[in-house]
Amino acid sequence: MSLFAHRRTLDLLEGGWASVHHGRSHDFDDLRAYVPGDEVKDIDWKATARHGEPLVKRYVASRRRSLVLVVDTGRNMAATAASGETKRDIAVMAAGALGYIASRHGDVVSLVAGDEGGTVALPAGSSEAHLERLLRQVDGRVSLESPRSDLRGVLDWVARGVRRRSILVVVTDDVVVDAELVRLLRRLRAQHEIVWVTVGDADLMTRSGHAHDVYDVQEVTSLPAWLRENAALRRAFDEASERRADDTGRQLQALGISSQRLSSQAAVVPGLFALMEKHRRA
Repeated sequence: MSLFAHRRTLDLLEGGWASVHHGRSHDFDDLRAYVPGDEVKDIDWKATARHGEPLVKRYVASRRRSLVLVVDTGRNMAATAASGETKRDIAVMAAGALGYIASRHGDVVSLVAGDEGGTVALPAGSSEAHLERLLRQVDGRVSLESPRSDLRGVLDWVARGVRRRSILVVVTDDVVVDAELVRLLRRLRAQHEIVWVTVGDADLMTRSGHAHDVYDVQEVTSLPAWLRENAALRRAFDEASERRADDTGRQLQALGISSQRLSSQAAVVPGLFALMEKHRRA
């Protein structure tokens, strides 16, 4: 399993994955006989003189990609998802699964996380212990006392601060993709590949039984129980939710960004399978 990289690399130490195979880099491997089509500059003239026939140098290509986990850690992510779990737990599981896949290939994984209170960046590493530190940073930053979410601010930091061509994994809750966000994503797509994971909102309407009051963690306002039991409002809510999810998916697809909406921890693994396949085919 892997996140497919569509773009060619820009320098010798980047590449498809962390496998060791013959290629061009700074690390010498061995010599072999010259065959037509080899670069003349790869011929080892001293070894050729000793051996009596042309020999070319082969190198170990140290090929690794950079995966950047871009996670919204505002208090929106402390809210309840459709499954009744917190969005934070689903986000940590999704980011951790993709980070684990990358680290198993030897790719480096870093983190950019933030909210209205600011953005933090943790450096890249490829070990499971390093990935654990990144996930603990996400888990520790998200609470009901956290500042409000600011995905645009976090993405703007990435556009200015991440110079190396990378695969960006954006993990956030349901957001409206407006003109300003589209402009920012186009800027990021010029340099990076982007995959998008949305942790879906809870179902605010009561489907059976008696409703209880719920609260909007962003605005800290309540939604009364009697509204949640209204059948006409339930139909309007379902239509609006479906329309918003479809609009977001279409806009991201138009930008060349593969996306997947997750509603529970149980949906993470099949959802990431679908996301990786969509990204491979994009």
